[in-house]
Amino acid sequence: MDDAIAFNRRNLLKLGAAGATGMVLSTTPASAESYPAPTKVDTGVVEGGKVKFPEWRGPEETPSGNPSAPMPPEERVGFAVVALGRLSLEEILPAFAETKKSKLVALVSGTPEKLSAVAKQYGIKPEACYDYEDFDAIKDNPDIKAVYVVLPNSMHREYVERAAKAGKHVLCEKPMSVSSADGREMVKVCEEQNVRLMIAYRIQYEAANLFLAEKVRSQAYGRLVGMSAINVQTVAADGAEQWRHKKALAGGGSLPDIGLYCLNTARFLTGKEPIEVMATQYSPPDDPRYAEVEETVSFTLRFPSNFIANCLTSYGARDDKHQRLNFEKATVDMANAYKYEGQSLTVTELDGDKSMQKKVEIALNNQFAAEIDHMATCIIEDRKPRTPGEEGVQDHVLMEAIYESARTGAPVRLEAPSRLDAFRGPPASVKL
Repeated sequence: MDDAIAFNRRNLLKLGAAGATGMVLSTTPASAESYPAPTKVDTGVVEGGKVKFPEWRGPEETPSGNPSAPMPPEERVGFAVVALGRLSLEEILPAFAETKKSKLVALVSGTPEKLSAVAKQYGIKPEACYDYEDFDAIKDNPDIKAVYVVLPNSMHREYVERAAKAGKHVLCEKPMSVSSADGREMVKVCEEQNVRLMIAYRIQYEAANLFLAEKVRSQAYGRLVGMSAINVQTVAADGAEQWRHKKALAGGGSLPDIGLYCLNTARFLTGKEPIEVMATQYSPPDDPRYAEVEETVSFTLRFPSNFIANCLTSYGARDDKHQRLNFEKATVDMANAYKYEGQSLTVTELDGDKSMQKKVEIALNNQFAAEIDHMATCIIEDRKPRTPGEEGVQDHVLMEAIYESARTGAPVRLEAPSRLDAFRGPPASVKL
């Protein structure tokens, strides 16, 4: 009886007469035939295998958009993730739950106990678990279409090339290696093996930075004059034991690890390449953490338009990942610019006769899911990734120039191509 009453409370049109105005609740459910027919606004329509809904909100409201349309599991691109460190376990593996075109099908690790535990957590079959010695056996696993390399920097080249020779496409963490020479060889091998190589520049697939890039390129706020980019964080007192502090594994210190975000984002936002770099670096003396790699690097990039980007990266300052862009007609601040989440945009500009600060509301996305799905799209459509190996090589060329400037104290001049996005593939759709 209670269920019948609750049913009728939710369906007032089916109630009997009287109440506060003489109505009395009926305990008899209405028949299905008495309900009004649903409209397309409620049920949606199927177009191209996807469900779409007519907009139900008023024109003053933010459009609600259409529901997610993931590919069937059997049609998704299967990935093997190589190395089960912090980044893989905290960000990359969970991101597969938010992908639409990709799926996790294999794992590679040199730690058997961890490999077994993670495989059980993600439902990976024992026969799809590999160690580094039998890595080449991925060639015989048809479920694996792509490999995501998440190893220390100096190991990227070996496993990118081994994956390519096994006939698998490769998504490689940044920086792509430890030198431009290594990077060029990686690009060459992948081309010879006819597989796609993409570098995991997640910022180029992140919604807020993509929004900002559109504003820069369209000159929505006038000419871009300058940029301040900061990516700093501290490391533990015993950090010297971390691989990031071993030059043979990392290739450098804060610059290739976190400073690369400042460098690559300045290039990506504008679509242009710097023609001059000037840099200085510092490491605390007698600190074993910096016996082999640098703590702090400050560098300036000058572009053909005379846009200037001032960048700071360090392992010695409390976590801050902020960028500010100074336009002719506005200032744009982005907090958490290079973090995994939490980006926010504030625009300061003239509104009438007053200077106003406006927060831009942007629906943020999972950067890792976006980049993984872009790689899957490129495999499915057989096209070049937005951030191919050439993009990674260019960053190594520029980092080498930054280190040279810091060493000599003199600016380093560079040749820059005139076309936009000279080292990138076609733009990516990052909607999730």
